[in-house]
Amino acid sequence: MNETRLKGLPYFLVSLFVAYLVIGTRMPSYFSRLDVAGFSQLPVLSGGRIKPLDTVARTSLLLLRGKQSVRWHEKTLSADEWLLDMLYNARTADAYPVFEIDNPDVLGVMGIQQTSNRYYSFTDLHPHLEEIESQAQQAEAIKPDRRSRYQTAIDNLYNRLALYHELQSTLRFTGTTFYPLPFREGLVGPARWIGLGDALIHHMNSVALRHGVIAYATMGNAWQASDAPAFKKTLIEYRSWLDTEVPTETSLSRYEFFFNYFEPFYKSMVIYVTALLLAFVSLLAWPKTFVRSAFYFLVLAFCVHTAGLVSRMILQGRPPVTNLYSSAIFVGWTAVLLGIILERIYRNGIGTMVASAIGFVTLIIAHHLAAQGDTLEMMRAVLDSNFWLATHVVCITIGYGSTFLAGFLAVLYIVRRAFDKSWSAASALELERMVYGIVCFSLLFSFIGTILGGIWADQSWGRFWGWDPKENGALMIVLWNAFILHARIGKLADQRAVMIMAVFGNIVTAFSWFGVNMLGIGLHSYGFMEKAFAWLVIFAVSQILIMALALASARRKIF
Repeated sequence: MNETRLKGLPYFLVSLFVAYLVIGTRMPSYFSRLDVAGFSQLPVLSGGRIKPLDTVARTSLLLLRGKQSVRWHEKTLSADEWLLDMLYNARTADAYPVFEIDNPDVLGVMGIQQTSNRYYSFTDLHPHLEEIESQAQQAEAIKPDRRSRYQTAIDNLYNRLALYHELQSTLRFTGTTFYPLPFREGLVGPARWIGLGDALIHHMNSVALRHGVIAYATMGNAWQASDAPAFKKTLIEYRSWLDTEVPTETSLSRYEFFFNYFEPFYKSMVIYVTALLLAFVSLLAWPKTFVRSAFYFLVLAFCVHTAGLVSRMILQGRPPVTNLYSSAIFVGWTAVLLGIILERIYRNGIGTMVASAIGFVTLIIAHHLAAQGDTLEMMRAVLDSNFWLATHVVCITIGYGSTFLAGFLAVLYIVRRAFDKSWSAASALELERMVYGIVCFSLLFSFIGTILGGIWADQSWGRFWGWDPKENGALMIVLWNAFILHARIGKLADQRAVMIMAVFGNIVTAFSWFGVNMLGIGLHSYGFMEKAFAWLVIFAVSQILIMALALASARRKIF
């Protein structure tokens, strides 16, 4: 078929995905007749920040079950419906299979035979709570990096049971998972948020008691009786009062609820994958049509990705990178932006292919990091500086993203040169220029970010450089990129060698980004993460195999 007849295909395909995004803005539907969505938007104080109940429900269930929904009696309950039963129908909630246990030794301690089922209810675990606590206390006496798989699993189960108990007891004045808001003291200076803990009840004034505790109690009674009119009436009254007393917090809470439901990063992943598939199809047939389609999809995914990134900044009141999760979001965003620029310059589909792949992979990484809890968590005191977060951290993360882009361009070079019979010297030179330009860009931002980090360290800890593992990782990226440029400019490395070094840059960057955080030492350590370590090793091995492919291909005189 003549490609001119397919001229409108890219616009048609993109319009379908735009419709998919528009449909995703509709309010969620629930099994219950009660206004679950309205309840889930109520602001509460949890983990040091104000957030909607929807976020409390999602993060809690994700920590317990690894998912944001519960399958029970042939129906799927949302996290919000589960939370309502946790708060108001404890016996019903105890029967929900929300604890994921896949370690056979942990099951053996409880006398439960392992089956294909991985999910258990609190009712299943209740007879074994004393034994679980005893085993967990023994495990906690051992350093995390020295624990066996069983000890890690039993300790995690105990912590999840503690979270479950706290959450279920929140409105009984004994828990600390979240505090209904607002409770403010009429003190001189800024208003203080006060929670519902036993030690704080005497601080609450009569307005707080009337509009807070009574509202939640009334909604609880209505939920238990399935009285939709009473539930909705109380909810509307309480939300109206919140709108008057704390309009900013209430508005942000609603916005975060919509952000959670819309899931911009998940939708971005779907579109990135589509762009990548279209880019691959362009290698087989109708290259102009599918290259253009893939680029349009890449831009669409980038727009949704950007919307999610900006939304996080609005909700947190911070620059784009504040923790490991947000760094994955921003690394992918940076690589995609540079990929779009490359595609506009060269218009050969390579920028689209590599950028969509990195965008998808980094968002997958972020998705798994989200399982650790609230991704909009409060900042540690030493990191509580928007200036340095917006300068040092952003520059360093741009360095990560651009170095990965250069490395993945080099991977594409090696794979296509080895297996693509239509590969030409002109195509190879074009890719080399891309890698060279991106490495120059990466060196600039990595170097500036490292220097700014030293200045921040001097202000925070009284020394510019201390050979901390994270500092060493940043220095390795700077030195490696500089080494690539010196080798190329000084003609110490040919085209193939430059590409091999760029691929090795992926390993260096991955170690700096994740590896040093898992050493368990240093001021930047986040502790040992066994699953992340395994994936890091797999990634490093894959890059070594790509480098080996380049060397083997050279011996066959393909290069």
